[in-house]
Amino acid sequence: MVAARLPPAAYPTYHTAFIDGDPHFIIEVPSRNDIICFNINEKPGVILNLVRDPATGVTVNGQIIGNKKAAGKAETSNTYFGKFGIIHKPLGMKIEVTPEVIAVHSGETKTVFPWMETASLQHESLKLVITKETSLSVTFGDGATIVILLHRVWKKHPLHQDFLGLYTLDERRFSTQTHGLLGQFFHDLDFEVYDIHPGSDPGKSDATMIVKGNKLTVTRGKQIDYRTDLKHGTFVPCWFIHNNGKGLINGVSSDYVVSTLFDTM
Repeated sequence: MVAARLPPAAYPTYHTAFIDGDPHFIIEVPSRNDIICFNINEKPGVILNLVRDPATGVTVNGQIIGNKKAAGKAETSNTYFGKFGIIHKPLGMKIEVTPEVIAVHSGETKTVFPWMETASLQHESLKLVITKETSLSVTFGDGATIVILLHRVWKKHPLHQDFLGLYTLDERRFSTQTHGLLGQFFHDLDFEVYDIHPGSDPGKSDATMIVKGNKLTVTRGKQIDYRTDLKHGTFVPCWFIHNNGKGLINGVSSDYVVSTLFDTM
């Protein structure tokens, strides 16, 4: 990967939910001074709705990619986000983000930005800032900011390929109607953990969690946060929710599958 750090102005000051890695969903809960995490295990090519705010008209979807297929080797289960679609319905704007380019669609006009350059674009209340080979930030007027991190891997790596991570800043500026795999956690989340005991996995503890009226068995684990170290990341402890976040997310993970990158459901 490229050794790089987010510029100081782009560091998240407060957020509760983000995605990065294989795809790991990480939910910070400041009121509990703790973190909840879960995975969504879907096949490469599947597109998931991450944020949908009917009040602001902002929607964010992400497409999953997998490892490269190595000749003579069984396909592994590692998956990542390789493409994001951001829709701002009131402005009629769509932004497609891949590890290759950032494409901005406004009506019939399409503007393409390479990651190899630092650039910015202002369109009415929407502002884009591209930091060379590092990140894209999209700010919605006086509202929230979405930051997409670019992860580069060695081009000749037999399995891994470039992928993207998504973080939010000031996400409480989204309305309370916001939903999606991430959006549903932009506002208050309460939970209780008790009966912490050694788990079946050596070195990890299991516990019982009460959240959204559900009683779940959870495991204390670690996930990687790339906010301050884009190359290596930092391990953060979290309570891992099994079975695709069942009992934590509203409904089941398949409810969030959409047909296209710019699907507003």
